[in-house]
Amino acid sequence: MDVTLHPDKQKLGLAAAREGAAAIRAAIARKGHANIIVATGASQLEMLEQLVREDVDWTKVTAFHLDEYVGIPATHPASFRGYLQERFVRPVGKLGEFIEVIGDAPDLNEELERLNSRISGLDIDVCFAGVGENCHLAFNDPPADFETDVPFIIVELDAACRQQQYGEGWFPSLEAVPAQAISMSIRQIMKSRQVILSVSDTRKAAAVKAALEGPVTNTAPASILQTHENVSVHLDPAAAGLLDSKPEGQ
Repeated sequence: MDVTLHPDKQKLGLAAAREGAAAIRAAIARKGHANIIVATGASQLEMLEQLVREDVDWTKVTAFHLDEYVGIPATHPASFRGYLQERFVRPVGKLGEFIEVIGDAPDLNEELERLNSRISGLDIDVCFAGVGENCHLAFNDPPADFETDVPFIIVELDAACRQQQYGEGWFPSLEAVPAQAISMSIRQIMKSRQVILSVSDTRKAAAVKAALEGPVTNTAPASILQTHENVSVHLDPAAAGLLDSKPEGQ
């Protein structure tokens, strides 16, 4: 893992976006097209704000996203595909294709089949992601399934995850947070050529420590990234506050 400490969220987002854009341009130069995964949530705001400004031929990019709540329409304030339409797809303008996760599809099994058929066998060039307060990766809450090869799965959201979503202001009450989501699986995320993590705030410090310095275990799902050969982690001082080994700064 290449771990970098940044003085604030803005510089963190700038560095993560520029690194990701360089990887996308390299993929396009190498094969004429790039496949990427984009994430959502408070940790991705500054990164996405900068990413859409980068010099990338977005017409040659196919973007998948990591997860979506079951039963939530795109118009819901907490919808992840709605979040990405607003902060990524529309600002980019001419994206090659956006493969969205339709959490309120009439038939979830058909939706999973559609998603899995679209991503299976593809070379994913870069995955932008964050880490949850419970150390989840995408919506793979502990204990996460490290074994399934199915690209997208239905997962149960644990109490800590649901509390985080409520605490960040996406829902009016804890009871309103859905109990299930469609999530990209751990093994599918791990197939990405490069993973770029953006993590900020004190509330993520314990999860960052578990992910970077703890044992690799499905009770701290993001710890699996220790076994990936190309991971960049961008932190602010608050998120890095519990690390024993202090990362180099920018």
